[in-house]
Amino acid sequence: MTVIERLDELEGEPHANVFPGSEPKTVRLALSEGAVVPVHSHPNRDVIFHLVDGAIELQVGSETHAVSAGDVARFDGDQDISPRAVEDSTALIVLAKQSDD
Repeated sequence: MTVIERLDELEGEPHANVFPGSEPKTVRLALSEGAVVPVHSHPNRDVIFHLVDGAIELQVGSETHAVSAGDVARFDGDQDISPRAVEDSTALIVLAKQSDD
């Protein structure tokens, strides 16, 4: 079965589950300029962070990365992360369970 959702029609701020109850967990993150998501982690997950529009400073562990619209970042969710919107921004985040391999 194919399911199609529109990011701009999802309800929930700043996070909205794109496909509730499904794996991998997929989230739309919408942040206004200057908004910061507090430091957190996603244990046992690989994180794919695709910035759809805007600009974000993405803190991953001890490093900060400038992420622009169209960029895709991949990192281990066991690390502390905190995105800060440099301008109004929308990201699609995929949280995939890590394999035991």
